[in-house]
Amino acid sequence: MSYAPGYSKTQIWLHWAVVLLLIVQYLFNDEMGHTFHDLMKNGSADAGFLTYGHIVIGITVLVLAIWRLALRAGHGTPEPPENDPAILRFGAAAIHWLLYVLLFLIPIAGLVAYYGQLGWAAETHSILTTALLWLAGLHVAAALYHQYVKRDHLLRRMMRPGA
Repeated sequence: MSYAPGYSKTQIWLHWAVVLLLIVQYLFNDEMGHTFHDLMKNGSADAGFLTYGHIVIGITVLVLAIWRLALRAGHGTPEPPENDPAILRFGAAAIHWLLYVLLFLIPIAGLVAYYGQLGWAAETHSILTTALLWLAGLHVAAALYHQYVKRDHLLRRMMRPGA
């Protein structure tokens, strides 16, 4: 893993774009669920704007995750805080990589479920989405802990390039 003095402007933009897209996915997922239920029950369904929007946003999240990993490999990331114990450094790395894995698996499972009309893939999509919510919550809690308890300004790294 190569370390950089800070995240690039593109890395920061991609991070917040994915966050925003995931919030939209979560808030407007009901229509997709209804469409999938109709598809499984009747063999066909009238997919509306929100259903196709869910699919497009999911694919966009997948593409942005690929782009983020490419930038991570090429540009690197800032070093973890040096005063963090090894267990926290390991936990932070594990959560980051699990988040990336989920950003890949969730859209893939969703596409397989919808286009393959496979209930097990839909259930996998749902379980992985719940895991993403929990891990994202841990990620946010850790960032807020660093910012407001440790006061090490870690959060600033995702706000300003090179910070």
